[in-house]
Amino acid sequence: MRPTWDEYFMSIVELVKTRSTCLRRQVGALLVKDKRILATGYNGAPVGCKHCLEVGCLREKLGVPSGQRHEICRATHAEQNAIAQAAYSGTSVKNSILYVTTQPCVMCAKLAINAGISKIVFKGDYPDELAMELLKEAGIRVVKYEEPSHGFDPGIVKRSEV
Repeated sequence: MRPTWDEYFMSIVELVKTRSTCLRRQVGALLVKDKRILATGYNGAPVGCKHCLEVGCLREKLGVPSGQRHEICRATHAEQNAIAQAAYSGTSVKNSILYVTTQPCVMCAKLAINAGISKIVFKGDYPDELAMELLKEAGIRVVKYEEPSHGFDPGIVKRSEV
């Protein structure tokens, strides 16, 4: 069976996350508009900086829980990298869809709001209620994606509005 658009883009974002250099969590992001890919991003150090794979993870060393103290992480989040990549090439992301392997954090949620992203489709959970609250308040449609249980049959794909 042919995959639905959500299945198609989520399978691509799963591949994108394999480029991540984070020692704690691999995350991939994809910006799409009119069924065309605008930009991709994965979590990792800024261009020209050493990756966590090379220098270790400060958050891990300090025992910082997931969802806290983002400012001491050397990595840029996947969503941030996708938006930055689009900006770098002069591509507008206004009214685009963000596909991401994990629920966005509050920093990425605020960036998505201000970038004009209209919808977010995400897979995994993340402990950040404020992010979800802000996305809802801003009117961004947020959909939690769930894998189809029997291949790419569009009739059995489960999606739930968040």
